[in-house]
Amino acid sequence: MHSSSGRASARPCPARRRALVTLAAGAVALAAPLHSQAQADYPNKPIRVVVTFPPGGSSDAVFRMLVPRLNERLGQPVVVDNRPGAGGNVGLTVVARAAPDGYTLGLGAAGALSANASLYAQMPFDPARDLQPVAMVAAIPFVLVGHPSLQPRTLKALIDQAKAEPRKLSIAHGGNGTAMHLSAALLSQMAGVQLVEVAYRGSGPAALDVLGGQVPLGIVDLPSALQQIRAGKLVAYAVTSPSRLPMLPDVPTMSEAGVPGYDSTGWFGIVAPAGTPESIVTRLNAEINAGLADEATRAAMRNLGVEPAPQSTAAFARYIGSETTKWAQVIQRAGIKLD
Repeated sequence: MHSSSGRASARPCPARRRALVTLAAGAVALAAPLHSQAQADYPNKPIRVVVTFPPGGSSDAVFRMLVPRLNERLGQPVVVDNRPGAGGNVGLTVVARAAPDGYTLGLGAAGALSANASLYAQMPFDPARDLQPVAMVAAIPFVLVGHPSLQPRTLKALIDQAKAEPRKLSIAHGGNGTAMHLSAALLSQMAGVQLVEVAYRGSGPAALDVLGGQVPLGIVDLPSALQQIRAGKLVAYAVTSPSRLPMLPDVPTMSEAGVPGYDSTGWFGIVAPAGTPESIVTRLNAEINAGLADEATRAAMRNLGVEPAPQSTAAFARYIGSETTKWAQVIQRAGIKLD
């Protein structure tokens, strides 16, 4: 009798159970409007953008051109937090682990968002699972440049020389695993040549050594070489993008100049932690695209050698997927691996 009474007292009575259910339902009903209100009020505090490049680099400089427009449109300061390292993995790990509330975003490039998954044996995050694409920001075309002392003056003649003298020509790029490194590997694969690749810590140092004659060739981003090309201090053999550039209208594409179908363009965009509400992602995409449409901002970017690239979130996600597939194949064929 006593034990039976003990078991009965351990269970809440029907009236108490009904009260608990009602309380829980009320909490859910209360939380839903609060959650919706938080999204409706977004943003109501500063937004941190983790930039995966060092201060002063071309991608960092381009994004900072956009920041004043975003400050105006969002009504809150956008704070740049530079976290370079491991090809972008350091910074994007911070983003992947952040709360999905729209107040921590990341600026990542082709390497971290599409190539690193094939380059690194172990990744600290899964780009497809842990990050939400928000908006493409810009494309940074690459250009194949050479020192003026090189005799071949066309890409076709350069390829012919490289085929006749395997591994005699060296080519500089912006670092192992970078999009410039992969662009050099793609050139070797598609043109059927063997070039000696020389890795630098960034596009700027690579361009400087081609300018100084320490390395005859280089694949560098356009901002690092544009002024030297215009001054005749570097020979521009071809741009790596699939279409000609307004900044260099007389320089052919790789495809036009002797490597049909070649396409490699550097790019970067904004991502958020997976699970960020769709309404916030949609708002950010709209404001970033509007900022990129500002004529003064577009002109400043193009003057640096960068092309603004606004597009929808869905289009950006598809582009990341296609780039991931393309570079996985190039990396596998070239046998490139990073620790």
